[in-house]
Amino acid sequence: MQLLAQLLALESELHDPAARADRRRLVQLLAEEFVEFGASGRVWNRAQIIEALLEEAPAQRSVSDFRVQLLATGVALVTYRCRMLIDRQAPQDSLRSSCWRQDGDAWRMVFHQGTRAAPRVDGRGHSQRRGLC
Repeated sequence: MQLLAQLLALESELHDPAARADRRRLVQLLAEEFVEFGASGRVWNRAQIIEALLEEAPAQRSVSDFRVQLLATGVALVTYRCRMLIDRQAPQDSLRSSCWRQDGDAWRMVFHQGTRAAPRVDGRGHSQRRGLC
């Protein structure tokens, strides 16, 4: 349970506009070989994603269905659903996965992928709006 809380805190920090605007913190959180497959279909390396995050407009993000699977000692796969709100635009839902590696006392993200997702639908066909990512 401690690992789940620790990686949830790190993922949440990466959603925080303050961390996304802090080059030093991003360098600490993202491994040198970091790669992201974005929901847009674009592939980003560490330098590209840091520059993009430093320039992006702030957004509200929330996480649901957060899960952690330990793949090997010091390597964990994180999956979750994310909802993002920018100003008064329609919410954007995505499914997210991240691979984290423990480097000494710190965890660093080595891979991240976002896939667009439709809003949740309940048994009656109504959209279920949860969170913000």
